Amino acid sequence: MEHEERLKAALADRYRIESEIGSGGMATVYLAEDLKHNRQVALKILKPELAAVLGAERFLSEIQTTAHLQHPNILPLFDSGEADGQLYYVMPYVEGESLRDRLNREKQLPVDEAVRIATEVAEALQAAHDDGIIHRDIKPANILLRKGKPLVADFGIALAVSAAGGGRLTETGLSLGTPYYMSPEQASADRDTDARSDVYSLGCVLYEMLTGEPPFSGNTAQAVLAKILTGEVVPPTEHRKAIPLNVEGALLKAIEKLPADRFPTAGEFAKALANPGFRWGEGVVSVPSGAGAWKAFAIGSAGLVVVLFALLTWAMVRPGEPEGENWYPLEAVDALSTEISPDGSRMLYALPREDASWEIWLHRFEEPEMSLVPGTAGAVSWSFSPDGREIAFIDDPGNVIVTRGSIRETLADSAWGSILWGHDGFIYYSDFNHALRRVPESGGSAERVTADGPEGWHQYPHLLHGGDVLLFT
Repeated sequence: MEHEERLKAALADRYRIESEIGSGGMATVYLAEDLKHNRQVALKILKPELAAVLGAERFLSEIQTTAHLQHPNILPLFDSGEADGQLYYVMPYVEGESLRDRLNREKQLPVDEAVRIATEVAEALQAAHDDGIIHRDIKPANILLRKGKPLVADFGIALAVSAAGGGRLTETGLSLGTPYYMSPEQASADRDTDARSDVYSLGCVLYEMLTGEPPFSGNTAQAVLAKILTGEVVPPTEHRKAIPLNVEGALLKAIEKLPADRFPTAGEFAKALANPGFRWGEGVVSVPSGAGAWKAFAIGSAGLVVVLFALLTWAMVRPGEPEGENWYPLEAVDALSTEISPDGSRMLYALPREDASWEIWLHRFEEPEMSLVPGTAGAVSWSFSPDGREIAFIDDPGNVIVTRGSIRETLADSAWGSILWGHDGFIYYSDFNHALRRVPESGGSAERVTADGPEGWHQYPHLLHGGDVLLFT
């Protein structure tokens, strides 16, 4: 109490201290009135044990480097100084709560809100990084919420303390940063941290907003640090299925152990969170931001062509070819795509029309010429029936149509993309909502097979294991 009274007296000409409102690892926070400007402020007094190893002049010099930061999501520095032998700095008082308070109360946030908060914090970090300032202590307690808008507090304070204290901090046993959100390089006491360390910490905060827990936890700080350095992160979708795959991918990339594997900038992290096509992991290809369904369709088509080419190459060079093969001369045509019937006796072509649409032609290998399949103008995709006698296709308005001789029967609508006539009695197709559906080959109600996902259109279905497994791109 005597200590607080001396502090009040030392600052009486500038600030009137009203009450203590919080205490952290580095500072005690007081609600105060700025007498000169007639406003409420947050007055933060460095802990005595920390101030004891810091030279006031050096600390105040370092902290001033953050005073010019201006961004809608950055809480600015109003003032700093020394009073009664204690170092202090002043920031705006924010009516509301911290993200820590909200997580303590609600545990998890709605996915959209968590992504929005992380994105806005990332943009604030990017602005500071552009000025060469690294926060080094991103955590829920340093993210204040004013009417839902995140404000990053204590910007550059950890850096100022570290720079001013030099190697003497390790002698005090003080640790900069909160263990749950420390990057591996911070956990290993590497002083050469950069923007990617803040990206890691923000990724940990987003992980907690989505799942209710930080990526690594433990009973002691040492246990947490050990897990940060050696543990494996549990993918957030194992805790919460509603997390979109691009959000999970962006988060996992942000908290990679090696800085070189993370996003190089906080801005790139924000872009990935907004890109539905972003993926991260072994063998994953991301669709660039802004790519529409047709670009995703084209990427899938290219991959399929490569697979088919590899299979055909293997077929040509494999040893032990059986005798009595039949070779059929085919006319070279400018076809969009081809498909061979299951019994190998015929092939479908899609050939261009004068109006730039496509129509389907059939070539029976034992006959010299192709023949037009009536009523297929504007076809988008097509598939043989399992016996090779009938054809299913999707027309331009999006109808699933089956040709039975000269009869055309419409089985479903709202279709687009790829189609498969399965050997299980169903016709599978992509719908307008990017999901896969199926309809009985004899007609009836269509049913959804996959849920529409953020990863893009579900395309190119293939049935495996007698129809028990559906493989798709």
